[in-house]
Amino acid sequence: MNRLLILPVLLLTLLVGNPAFSADFQKGLDAYDRGDYATALREWKPLAEQGNADAQFNLGLMYEKGWGVPQDYKTAMKWYRLAAEQGDADSQFNSTDFQKGLDAAQKGDFATALKEWKLTAEQGYVSAQSNLGRMYEKGRGVLQDYKTAVKWWKLAAEQGFASAQFNLGFMYGKGQGVPQNYKTAVKWYRLSAEQGHAGAQFNLGLMYRKGEGVLQDYKTAVKWYKLAAEQGHASAQTNLGTMYDDGQGVLQDYIRAHMWFNIAASSGESKKASKNRDIVAKRMNTSQIETAQKLARECVKKNYKGC
Repeated sequence: MNRLLILPVLLLTLLVGNPAFSADFQKGLDAYDRGDYATALREWKPLAEQGNADAQFNLGLMYEKGWGVPQDYKTAMKWYRLAAEQGDADSQFNSTDFQKGLDAAQKGDFATALKEWKLTAEQGYVSAQSNLGRMYEKGRGVLQDYKTAVKWWKLAAEQGFASAQFNLGFMYGKGQGVPQNYKTAVKWYRLSAEQGHAGAQFNLGLMYRKGEGVLQDYKTAVKWYKLAAEQGHASAQTNLGTMYDDGQGVLQDYIRAHMWFNIAASSGESKKASKNRDIVAKRMNTSQIETAQKLARECVKKNYKGC
């Protein structure tokens, strides 16, 4: 169900009575068609806040898919609900049935979750498609079935859903439900990574470091590791430390290696990162270690940006 594709028709019936309202909505629609999601969001948000159901629905869609904003299911549901409260049929269908599935899954009633999500997934609701993929992959409420998991993730991935793109890349990388194909894995990881998915950025870094599906390229591996590390991805922080330690894609720098290992140790990879930090520390003098520790503290304060 792609509401944005039918909005021009809705303009004729819903907005003709208010020229200013209609003009602002059309500006958002024109921006959306150009791929200028920031402008679309700017035009539609005031209308949504004033109670325009179509603008509310579109904001829900943008937050659900991560178009022009970080992907945020809670905010998507908020706008869908507001539209649904005004009798918007598409929003009622999306938010109510999806929420029923979510409530059931949280209670461990996967059979009901499957039933509710399948209804919405078949109508093109990407969050439901992605969740169905996870249920089939994990065997929750159904027999584990990698092929069916791939089917649902592919439907969501083709709509630009970053999490599904990441999952699809993983399946191709492992050869689960599809023949193993590193090039295809790289394709889906890249699409997801370019939307800011930290896991995809990390895995794409791995592919470049190993030369799987792409020519081996340490510099590009460092680029993707760094993007994931800046989002707090502990494994990416650890691998970035390793690249500095080994001088792969960057100049060898024990201070930076120690810094990233230290940060990763505090971010969730305590055992591996701590071990690597202690190993590299043996090659450093006291002053270098103190500098590395200071840089780590500063990096954490900056939320890992520009370290």
